[in-house]
Amino acid sequence: MYLGIDIGGTTTKLGVADAGGTLIQEASFRTSAYANAHQFLEALDGEIIRMVSLLDHHIQGIGLGAPSANFRTGAIENAANLGWKGKLDIKKHLEKSTGCRVMVTNDANLPAIGEMTYGGARGMQNFITVSLGTGLGSGLVCNGKLVGGHHGMAGELGHTCAVAGGRNCGCGRKGCLETYVSATGLKRTVLEALAHDLEYYSLLREFSFEEMTAEHIHEAALDGDRIAKEAFDRTGSMLGRQLADLVCITDPEAIFLVGGLAKAGDLLFTPTKQALQQYMLSNFESDLEIKSSSLPLDKLSLLGAIGLVSSNRSSKVASSNYNLIPY
Repeated sequence: MYLGIDIGGTTTKLGVADAGGTLIQEASFRTSAYANAHQFLEALDGEIIRMVSLLDHHIQGIGLGAPSANFRTGAIENAANLGWKGKLDIKKHLEKSTGCRVMVTNDANLPAIGEMTYGGARGMQNFITVSLGTGLGSGLVCNGKLVGGHHGMAGELGHTCAVAGGRNCGCGRKGCLETYVSATGLKRTVLEALAHDLEYYSLLREFSFEEMTAEHIHEAALDGDRIAKEAFDRTGSMLGRQLADLVCITDPEAIFLVGGLAKAGDLLFTPTKQALQQYMLSNFESDLEIKSSSLPLDKLSLLGAIGLVSSNRSSKVASSNYNLIPY
């Protein structure tokens, strides 16, 4: 049995599964309910103790993903969308509190690991996952290995510049891709469109920014709302254009769009594919696919956390025998 932990800005999910990815237990609690790291770790420890106490088997390892988590140091480092700042050495903490081997990675890598271990990317050597949720993350797999980079932070597609001097981002910069291509970015696009087209009636005018969700926009688009449809078109077009640049760098055989926003299906996939074809170098376009996940989107990251540790059974993190070990 292996324990997976997916720490998000809003919710932390935990799951216990076997090496085949069959989930035995699941639990969650609100990350945002805790004002500091100490309180969060107390809640996390308590949930782990509760889950393990219900098992008949020992936990062989813990895989964990979190925003700005560095696989080289095992720490969460100045995460923009968590309720605390600074460095949190979560690997060291969990190894001490549980006695288990712990592996840590950036949460954006979890879908790539999940797809590679249990999903549609099994057997692929080169692919990209793009996670579209509150923000935008990406995982890059090249030559069968997850790319970590010099600082362990490779794959920050969401913080590439999409619009010079554009929208303010939580990272402190302006114009980052995730401020346009994410659930939050989609909402901002809708509100801008509503402000510029005051004569058009849209049900979306009934919601404040805090009340509105990507699901509301999705439903409005399906009902023919012009503002909602145009917002998806703009979001997909910007994503496709940025992916065209990334394709030139990594030469993938597939790109997987995952996360809550990917549930919009063709509303997002169609303009993304069109823009990708328009801006992509022709050398790469013959067999490149944009795909959805074959795994449940709400469990993909959790399965990735489990796959991180179950597929790397060696205690030597630098071993080259395991494909999921980053460069």
